[in-house]
Amino acid sequence: MNTLTNNLRAGVVGLAAAVVCVTTLPVRAEQVASKPEAASKQENIGVVSGLAVGAVAGGPVGALFGAAAGAWLGDRYHKQAVAQKGLTADLKKTEGERAQLAGNVSELNGSLARAHDRGEQLTQVVTRTDQVETDVGFRTNDASVSEQSMSPLLKLGALAAAMPDAKVRVSGYADPRGSDELNDALSKRRADAVAAVLATAGLPPDRMIVEAHGKADSTSPEGDLDGYAFERRVTVRIEHVASDSVASR
Repeated sequence: MNTLTNNLRAGVVGLAAAVVCVTTLPVRAEQVASKPEAASKQENIGVVSGLAVGAVAGGPVGALFGAAAGAWLGDRYHKQAVAQKGLTADLKKTEGERAQLAGNVSELNGSLARAHDRGEQLTQVVTRTDQVETDVGFRTNDASVSEQSMSPLLKLGALAAAMPDAKVRVSGYADPRGSDELNDALSKRRADAVAAVLATAGLPPDRMIVEAHGKADSTSPEGDLDGYAFERRVTVRIEHVASDSVASR
């Protein structure tokens, strides 16, 4: 009687294991057909465990279906572990990128603050400067800017371009030799040449005031060649529109 009961119990347990395995086998078969891959460690453990439990519960048939059920459960556990590992890696990567972005924003804010401070300091220095100007000299009857005058003019043009409330007055002059018409035209060509250099440095033409004075402001005695050399010039001056003060170089 006991033997019959034990066999019946084993058959019921084996049948139950078979039902579970039959239910899950199509899913496993579909996964294998769609994407063949090597068995994971968890899947191998499930096969061995299912095989042992099935063999005890239902003999050879129970062992077969137990192994299949164990393989499916092990494979499912393996995939969940891989997905969780990938999610953790993605989360760490996102946190690292966020930290790097925050560092870049902080560095950019620091650079902008330093640039703003330097701009304010430059404006204060220029505002305190009064009646300082640069003169560009020219040879007799010539309107070309010399090479040694280029660098100071370019620096002045860049400085003025960075000051939105400033204009640059460009005034051309000539020595007293020759007619008024000749010297007026010559002084205008000299002023235009200097204005072109300032524009190359980034100063817009509408922020320049170009004047031609000819020989009207000449004070050198007749025949004073050294004095004439100083009168063949273009004077460049930065004028602050807001305060009507003048700062030049």
